[in-house]
Amino acid sequence: MSTTVPSSELAAPAPTGRAEAPDTHHEAAVDGTYSCDAPARSGAIRTAPWGADPYANALRTGRGPLFLRRSDGWLLPLDVERWCSDAGSADLSALHRCEGPVLDIGCGPGRLVAELASLGHRALGIDVSEAAVARTRRLGGAALLRSVFDPLPGEGRWGTLLLLDGNIGIGGDPAALLDRAADLLGAGGLLIAETAPVDVDERLRVRLDDGRGDGPDGRTAPASVRNAAEPFPWARIGTPAMLRHARAGGWLTADQWGAEERTFVSLRRPVRERSARTSSQSAESPNSAPVISSQLPK
Repeated sequence: MSTTVPSSELAAPAPTGRAEAPDTHHEAAVDGTYSCDAPARSGAIRTAPWGADPYANALRTGRGPLFLRRSDGWLLPLDVERWCSDAGSADLSALHRCEGPVLDIGCGPGRLVAELASLGHRALGIDVSEAAVARTRRLGGAALLRSVFDPLPGEGRWGTLLLLDGNIGIGGDPAALLDRAADLLGAGGLLIAETAPVDVDERLRVRLDDGRGDGPDGRTAPASVRNAAEPFPWARIGTPAMLRHARAGGWLTADQWGAEERTFVSLRRPVRERSARTSSQSAESPNSAPVISSQLPK
C-alpha cells in the first residue's frame, strides 16, 4: 500500500515577480492511484514549451525528426530515438555513479528513471511535458509534471541530481540552474551533468521544430504540426565552460569522463547556507499531488 508525504514534507510555492497562467490540468500521484487538481504555480519559472505538439508527438511515436531551431536557421538535432530506448552504456556510466535518492531533471520519456529503479535507487523524474511524464509512468517510473524551478518534494535532501541529454541548457542560464541544483541537494550531494562534446559556452533562443516545413502544396503546415512557434532560452555548455561555472558557484569537481562520444561531469554541492526560497518552503498547497514517501529522500 502506498503512502503519501504529509504536507510538511513538501515545498511551498515561492513568491514571484513573474506572472504565469494557472495550470488547470490534473496531476496524478506517482503511484498512479490518486489524482487531484494541481496548484497554480505562480512561483514557477517556465523554461520551454515542451508540451507542444512536435515534442509530444515525437515521444508518442518514439522517433524524430526533432530539432531546436535558432532564429538564423541553425538546427540542433534531438536524439529522440535514444531517449525512447533503454538506457545505454553511456547512460549507465552516469547512473552507476549515483548516490542515494535521485532526482532526474527533465526526465523525458523515462528511460533513466526506469533504469535507476531497476538498479535499486529511489528515483523521481520531473518534466514539463505531459507526454514525457505519462511515458515515464508507463515504464513504471515515478514522475511529476514540474519544472526544476517549481517547488519540489524533498528539497535539500536529494543525494544525486541528473542533468543529462542536454538539460544543463534548461532556462538558458547555467549559473541559475546550478544555484537551484545546490538548493535541491543534501549536504555533499552529487550533480551529474552531460555537457556538449565541444568547447562551447553560449546562450541562445530556440524553438522546437519537427523539420517538416511547408506542406507539399506550398502552403504552410499548421503550427501544431510544424513547430512550437514561441522561442525560449537555452544554453549549450561544454566541459571547460561547465567547470568554470561550477567553480564560480563553489562546486567541487568530482569526476569527468566520456562514453560513446558523449561527455559528462560530476560535481559536489558547495558548502553554503540554503537560499531563503528553499528554507522558507515548509509546506505545499493542500491541492498539490501527493508523492509516495518511498520516492523521497529521507
